[in-house]
Amino acid sequence: MQQVIIVGGGPVGLWLAAELRLADVPVTVLEARRERDPHSKALTIHPRTIEVLAFRGAADRLLAEGVRLPNGHFGGLDDRMDFAVLDTPFPFTLVLPQAHTEELLEERALALGVRIRRGHRVTGLTQHADSVTVRAESATGPYSLEAAYVVGCDGTRSTVRAAAGIDFPGTDATVWGWLGDVVLDDPPAAGGFSACTPDGGVMIVPLPGGAHRLVGSDPTNIRPDWPGELTLDELRATVRRVAGTDFGMRDPQWLSRFGNATRQAAQYRSGRVLLAGDAAHMHFPTGGVGLNVGIQDATNLGWKLAATVRGRAADTLLDSYHAERHPVGADLLLSTRAQTALMTAFTQEGQALRALLSRFVATVPEFSRELAERLSGLAVSYPPTTADAHPLTGRRAPDLRFAGSEATLFTLLYPGRPVLLDLAGDTADTPEGAAEPALTTHRAPLHDPPAGWENVRAAVIRPDGHVAWASDDPRDGSPTRRRSPARTGIPGWNS
Repeated sequence: MQQVIIVGGGPVGLWLAAELRLADVPVTVLEARRERDPHSKALTIHPRTIEVLAFRGAADRLLAEGVRLPNGHFGGLDDRMDFAVLDTPFPFTLVLPQAHTEELLEERALALGVRIRRGHRVTGLTQHADSVTVRAESATGPYSLEAAYVVGCDGTRSTVRAAAGIDFPGTDATVWGWLGDVVLDDPPAAGGFSACTPDGGVMIVPLPGGAHRLVGSDPTNIRPDWPGELTLDELRATVRRVAGTDFGMRDPQWLSRFGNATRQAAQYRSGRVLLAGDAAHMHFPTGGVGLNVGIQDATNLGWKLAATVRGRAADTLLDSYHAERHPVGADLLLSTRAQTALMTAFTQEGQALRALLSRFVATVPEFSRELAERLSGLAVSYPPTTADAHPLTGRRAPDLRFAGSEATLFTLLYPGRPVLLDLAGDTADTPEGAAEPALTTHRAPLHDPPAGWENVRAAVIRPDGHVAWASDDPRDGSPTRRRSPARTGIPGWNS
């Protein structure tokens, strides 16, 4: 029997598979496509996602090959949020086509021992008391596999979600956007371009290889019915109305439409079946957040599922996946709906609203920073499970630095295990044998503690980079107390 089957070999499924392999959990990915999709729905990697990649040692190639943008937009407003004010080692968005991101993540997954079966389409599943039967088809015909758990990372039309009987409530499309990857003979002088007028909105960004991506909408696409396939002539005419020029567009590589249908899975877990990424939430692709939230879903789920499979945690730990990530998904839908309204505000009243909010972004630093923290994923915090929890509990931990040590918190998180920090004692190497199979320990005081960490003497950081437990009491850093399983701060953890 397989330990875990992941359905869907996009970025979310590949990242989740790699997370499971860090804990030596056997995992098989079933992907319906025979070849990687050459078209890139997503282009943007946000700061929190870069942090997630960094604390697994997987960010360097993406950072080397992507284009760094020091700002971001909210709803296509003219004034952009300054990411330089964000408390992160990566105060920028990274422009990198999804096809290449997926290629790099697949290389990592294969190197970790993930089994990937391309051209294998899942047709259904049946849950049992202690396993799941997955039915699939390949070039050689139909077959079945047994797994302890199945995770659907198979997109908005998820077969896994439907087969598990998980509801997907929400709203149908009322607005259609368009996308064109084309060659521009007369591209914008600044490289990028953005405009929103009563005739429509368009945003232009350069792509590797000399092409440009044009994305936007216009008043003719505010309708509940499908407008039909996008043509180059239609794209050219629309861009001319909005921008006064078509920038010499020719040779389309990809023309597509997308709607604002917005839905969220009622449960992210049903027994031994779980959902992540687009299988769990569907929305208008405003701000390029979809891939990012999906990878963050996988990071939250991966260590919990691995601990459950390996017997280090009770099965109930998986319930916290829904409890923590479903509200994040709901907030994602709130944000994308708000941005959709701004991006399609073609009336005079709508243009006035855009101008007012854009002025706030430019002149009210607190407003701009709040939007930037939400869009970037840095604002995500999980509610503590006890009333007397330390104020840091559930919050994202920064990349802490330690006195007399080259290690940082992010490097300590590379293995995908919880990290126990003894910050009360003198600087010293971690004692021999202190790195337990399911727990990494590190003893050293903080160097230049960030806000909120000045008095912390011990803490446990979850594998997904959030604080599980913290204490200002120096005694909690002692070897005897720190080795207590309860010190992980993770309910149901049995290390």
